[in-house]
Amino acid sequence: MKVKDVMTTSVRTVRPDASLKEAAAVMAELKISGLPVVGADGLVLGVLSEGDILFKEAGPGPKAGFFERLFSLPIPEFEAKLAARTVGEAMTAPAITIGPGRPLSEAASVMVEQGVKRLPVVEESGSLVGIVTRADLVRAFVRSDEAIAREIRVDVLQRALWLEDSSINVVVDHGEVKLSGHVESKADAELIPSFVQRVPGVVSVLSKLRWPVETNGERRRLVRERNP
Repeated sequence: MKVKDVMTTSVRTVRPDASLKEAAAVMAELKISGLPVVGADGLVLGVLSEGDILFKEAGPGPKAGFFERLFSLPIPEFEAKLAARTVGEAMTAPAITIGPGRPLSEAASVMVEQGVKRLPVVEESGSLVGIVTRADLVRAFVRSDEAIAREIRVDVLQRALWLEDSSINVVVDHGEVKLSGHVESKADAELIPSFVQRVPGVVSVLSKLRWPVETNGERRRLVRERNP
């Protein structure tokens, strides 16, 4: 699955010159935890999150040290966020984004590594086309075994690895994948499970793929005999 398969295309955005009160009201009304900040040209400039607004709640004094440690920001940047009045002054920039054609596994990795809950989805030009959230990835994870098996056969085996899946049996039960059958080499047998594990909804992969070890060994011996 790709990001475009699960992203929300109707995205509420905010301009950088909007007030923090205005942005906070939108987030509260829609019950969302962040807003992409978009300029007049339609390009994504940053993201305003609940965390950015919490800086204003902290206020001056002892609590500022707690938030500084919490967000690990340099003191000048921390103080700038405390003094922010507009979205552009408070937002986190540049925005961490992803393309619509990227796999969901990549979106999940970025969210975990960067500690973010949402990713604006942008075209190569930088224009916003959607947004993908952790909730979207969770919904993709609970899809049916049939959908998971179909993606493994079509997107992984045929399109990504260029393999004939007729010699590979794919069985999915509650997200647990069992692979069996024959492949051409040990490299294929090791590569396939790693690709399958990235498919959304896969809980575990048990591979019993076999490859012609003896045949390969005979071929290697013949090569050595012909090239002493």
